[in-house]
Amino acid sequence: MRAIRVVPWLFGLSLLVLFAALAPEAAEQCADRGKLDVLYCDEDGDQVADPPKDSKKLVNPDTLIFAYVPVEDPAVYTATFGDLMRHLEKATGKKVQFFGPQNYAAQIEAMRSGRLHVTGYSTGSVPFAVNLAGAVPFAVMADDAGGGSGYHLIVITQASNTKINSVADLKGKRVAHVSQTSNSGHQAPVYFFSRLGVVPGRDYQIAFTGKHDNSILGVVTGDYDAAAVADTVLQRMVNRGLVKKTDYKVVYTSPVFPRAGFAYAHNLDPKLAEKIKEAFFTFRIEGSSVGKEFKDVTRFASVSYKKDWDAVVGIQEANGVAYTKESPDYKKLSKPPSKGE
Repeated sequence: MRAIRVVPWLFGLSLLVLFAALAPEAAEQCADRGKLDVLYCDEDGDQVADPPKDSKKLVNPDTLIFAYVPVEDPAVYTATFGDLMRHLEKATGKKVQFFGPQNYAAQIEAMRSGRLHVTGYSTGSVPFAVNLAGAVPFAVMADDAGGGSGYHLIVITQASNTKINSVADLKGKRVAHVSQTSNSGHQAPVYFFSRLGVVPGRDYQIAFTGKHDNSILGVVTGDYDAAAVADTVLQRMVNRGLVKKTDYKVVYTSPVFPRAGFAYAHNLDPKLAEKIKEAFFTFRIEGSSVGKEFKDVTRFASVSYKKDWDAVVGIQEANGVAYTKESPDYKKLSKPPSKGE
């Protein structure tokens, strides 16, 4: 069995400098683009970028670059998505390489510049990827019963911490958040907690960690009093033995949100895009390398960005987020994650 090749880390380190120079900045002429960047059009009103009108702008690369959410150690996901990438190779006739993005901005910039073709974006970064990178979300992980396609924001603290038992108890504490565009790691906490009378950044100190696993491990080690994270990430860390259920307790659980959204670049040849979608929807997660990591799902289910991300976009816009490269929320995503930040 041929090993899946990995794009060198130097590629990731150079993204934010190199891609700005390479990205085609010519505005796409169209009747309507909605909230999308000037590079894209949305004339059918589905809130995602239409394929380029000029067929010369369509791409059909010999090698597809695949990535996943920069949540944990990228080396873990190289092996995790090995079976899926091999399935993609068979379905498309293309070689597939894995790219481990250092942060959310690097992942978004990679697709915007044409260096990333298929990827799984975190829930909160999907709207940025759609509007700034021409990402077209098409799938999420799910189970055969139709569930498993969502997750919750949870707040955890040390199991032995008797002083924190609710959101109200976070006042005056140091709480780990992930990054400005992370849904469960920042946007949703700001939205929900403020409505419970606790304003993050005012009523408690926010410590941005860059990744969910940094936040979780920081709580376990006592670096933070609590953390706002995705319950699915915590469960995977428990499954791998990185943390124990006796290490923490959950003091808040939100309504359900869509999981990470898998998307392809809007300028892929439509026939290739269809092959990619078919590959995902015919891939059986259960029993594969993907299933070993994501034990609560069995398959990929189709999604509509306009419908399934409506609540996420609503929360972000209520928090004042703007989907531009100049927005403070987006600029902060280019900083390398730091556990102590």
